[in-house]
Amino acid sequence: MKVDAARLVELTTQTTPEAATHWSTRKMAAVLGVAPSTVMRHWQAHGLKPHLVRGFKISRDPQFVEKLEDIVGLYMSPPEHAIVLCCDEKSQVQALDRTQPGLPMKKGRAQTMTHDYKRHGTTTLFAALNVLDGKVIGQCHERHTHAEWLKFLRRIERETPKDKTLHLIADNYATHKHPAVQQWLARHPRIAMHFTPTSASWLNMVERFFRDLTTERLRRGVFTSVPELVDAIDGYVAHHNTDPKPFIWTKNARDILQKVIRANSRLSGKQNATLH
Repeated sequence: MKVDAARLVELTTQTTPEAATHWSTRKMAAVLGVAPSTVMRHWQAHGLKPHLVRGFKISRDPQFVEKLEDIVGLYMSPPEHAIVLCCDEKSQVQALDRTQPGLPMKKGRAQTMTHDYKRHGTTTLFAALNVLDGKVIGQCHERHTHAEWLKFLRRIERETPKDKTLHLIADNYATHKHPAVQQWLARHPRIAMHFTPTSASWLNMVERFFRDLTTERLRRGVFTSVPELVDAIDGYVAHHNTDPKPFIWTKNARDILQKVIRANSRLSGKQNATLH
């Protein structure tokens, strides 16, 4: 049976099935009286993937443009005689132990791991990624208050050349702007803070390092205690620093801003259509 492609696309993009949030091939096939494979073929032809959803959050920071240009400028044209460090905390990293031993991978069978686990506590990784060479300064703490942030700032100050200005990129977490932190920074004028716009953590390149740490070391890790977890994180940072690779930033501020403007326009149009 020939399917009305225009109607299929309209139903997929403009409606939802009864008692469900999105269409499946079977539900759509039942409505149109065709085979599920026919629905899938048309979805693929039109680039439609109803089973997928992507998260997003648009920054509403009134200083978005200024902060964007400032940070991207540090990435694209780092100042001379200075070090640019992307800093953040990976908080509440859990020491997870599986309830039963898994089986190793072998021919014809993937590695197995129980879906349930035992919790043995958490740690927070403070990390600073050097934009120029990709090296990471890392330090784990039990908590992530302004006191721990200060300890980490002191370590950064100790472990970087004293003749270099330090440009630290961080988010707007309250601990980064605590009065005690502000006082300490006032006594260390070689450190300049640069804050990302709100809801724009993607501008901080250390997030890429956190992603790699999670996928390569933590997600499949088995840890029976917090010290064991901390040792694993420290080992990963040390291994990374033996042959670091800088994360190259390629998009200039104007291109990013245009993309954000387009996203805002599409969202505004969708909201207005919904209201009317």
